[in-house]
Amino acid sequence: MKENKQKRPRKPKSLENQPGKYDERNVLNDLDGRSWLLLTKSFWISESCPEDKAAYKHPAPFLIKDIEKLISLFTKQGMIVLDPFAGSGTTLIAADNLKRKGVGIDLSEEYHQLYLERIANRKSIPDCVYYVGDSLALLDNVGFVDYIVTSPPYHNILRNKSKGTRNNNGKNFRMSARDGIIYYSDNNNDLGNFENYEDFLSALKAIMKKGYDCLRDKKYASIIISDFTVEKKEICVQADIVKMMQDIGFQYVGTTVLLQTVKPLYPFGYPYAYKINHHHQNIISFRKDIILK
Repeated sequence: MKENKQKRPRKPKSLENQPGKYDERNVLNDLDGRSWLLLTKSFWISESCPEDKAAYKHPAPFLIKDIEKLISLFTKQGMIVLDPFAGSGTTLIAADNLKRKGVGIDLSEEYHQLYLERIANRKSIPDCVYYVGDSLALLDNVGFVDYIVTSPPYHNILRNKSKGTRNNNGKNFRMSARDGIIYYSDNNNDLGNFENYEDFLSALKAIMKKGYDCLRDKKYASIIISDFTVEKKEICVQADIVKMMQDIGFQYVGTTVLLQTVKPLYPFGYPYAYKINHHHQNIISFRKDIILK
């Protein structure tokens, strides 16, 4: 008699090669079902592109492809994207690439000029506005927006004595996506200049409360930030951001881990104590839901 062979279970087909279908009931974005599903993964790998290079003069640049993923997930064409810490203008460039309108605000005229340099050679002028000034004041005049995505200063961590990511024993190669560690500005209201962590959170909360007022109902906001140390102690910044946003009225909907595999490793505590190397950012997303009483 022939021996019965047990059939091996079939491997599920990769979604990468599956055709997508758009659902006409989709009020959130312009994605087909497959593309939507792929972006719900709890981790993404950060992607660079040639346009990112011009942003390296900023101490903490976004990468365009990463922000494009977020904008494509949370908006439709023609919608308005707000970044209250616009920096070198990556959010505005990503919004323009996807035919969205962009509004950016930043304290620094230097970074505004960097943004203007970045868009100087584009075929058309982006349908975006970049305001130079304090978001706490300027957000009152922005009007309604459909999505907020931003990466605020990480407290005062840039005001340290590190020699930056080009301190690589004389070797002339880039170890990460910035030219070296510098602080943002000398403005007293710059979130990167607050000495006290609680004051930093309070100032960020005030700005995001203004953002909440600008955001249309049932729309989303994403804050991109990593954990960091305060007075040499590791802080779970994500937990504080979630509580802060919930206190404002936002509903927490999840965190996407953005893996940054090109970052260097530093022997911070070796050989005496464990100190973590942060090789990811947390993309913490929220939804504005107004509950009618």
